Amino acid sequence: MQDRGGRDLAIRPEITPSLARMINQQIHSLPRPVKWFSVPRLCRAERPQKGRLREFFQWNIDIIGDDSPLADAESIFTAIDYLRSVGLTSRDVVAKISSRSMLAAWLQELGATPQELDTIYALLDKRAKLPEETFQALAVEKIPEAGLRNKILELFQIDSFEKLKASAPPAAQEEVARLETLFHLLEVMGVRDYCTFDIHIVRGLAYYTGVVFEVFDRGAELRALCGGGRYDNLLKVLGGPKVSATGFGMGDVVLEILLREKNLLQTAAVPLDFYVIDAAAELGEQTVQTACQLRGRGFSAAFSYKRLPLGKQLKQASSQKARFAVILGQETIDSRQVTIKDMASGLQKTIALPEFLAGPDKVFAAGT
Repeated sequence: MQDRGGRDLAIRPEITPSLARMINQQIHSLPRPVKWFSVPRLCRAERPQKGRLREFFQWNIDIIGDDSPLADAESIFTAIDYLRSVGLTSRDVVAKISSRSMLAAWLQELGATPQELDTIYALLDKRAKLPEETFQALAVEKIPEAGLRNKILELFQIDSFEKLKASAPPAAQEEVARLETLFHLLEVMGVRDYCTFDIHIVRGLAYYTGVVFEVFDRGAELRALCGGGRYDNLLKVLGGPKVSATGFGMGDVVLEILLREKNLLQTAAVPLDFYVIDAAAELGEQTVQTACQLRGRGFSAAFSYKRLPLGKQLKQASSQKARFAVILGQETIDSRQVTIKDMASGLQKTIALPEFLAGPDKVFAAGT
């Protein structure tokens, strides 16, 4: 692309080809299947729109080296399982699934040539995005031969997997059976209610070869939350051996919009286990040391950088949502005792400092 100053720039629009090149370099030493994830910053040289910005982060999941429907199912399951974990139910989102290889076999059975497939895929991809009149005009332009066009438009009308199975020609039966297996596996995995067949899903990138899917909000007001599918030829195209692969990408922009609309967007917060307080001026270094010892035992701990009255330090502990306050005071000087305060219940307990550090999480354990 060129920026406004006329400089030629290269930006990274996706990560999958880079992953394919990386795998090609180590293909003979990696155990298969390779399961890979990444969260790269990506860019588009486009006008920003709702749900589609010039710069965004994208979570990618890829399974490389397995051509079974189970790998496709696990990829789709992973996307749905994450969306489920942030509070989105099957009433909120839907995974629309189809197959490029099934469509390719079917379209060629109808009379389309291999060279025409990408044109037909592009037309199919626009089906749900254009007014009917505009779509029909585009179909006439892209598929001039009326007989073939009418057959393809009739194919586009299939709106359920049952109708697909009932009308599939022999050439497409194998891929239809693969889709049926996929839907069964998604049932086994417990996410079938999130999934549906949609013949219009083809994905925009040319490297997809088999099962493809996109996840949308049920309200159909937003762009796809994520999308992906099988790309069995990409590693070979980029100079390596023929190795099967499947995966998906999920951007942060549309997901954030949907979570915000559903009041599901949570503020990221790291829980604080202990806030260590010095109730005596001479205990400043002991406070820092105690906090560091707690951290060394795997707990999160904080303290005030400034010397503050006890009440203000307790307020800081509360504002930082600490579970416990560890109060070092005169009893610490006299007998190495500290007071532990449960910030939720207000309960307090005095304990020897070495005993506390030996089991910080056991102070308020049941029966103690």
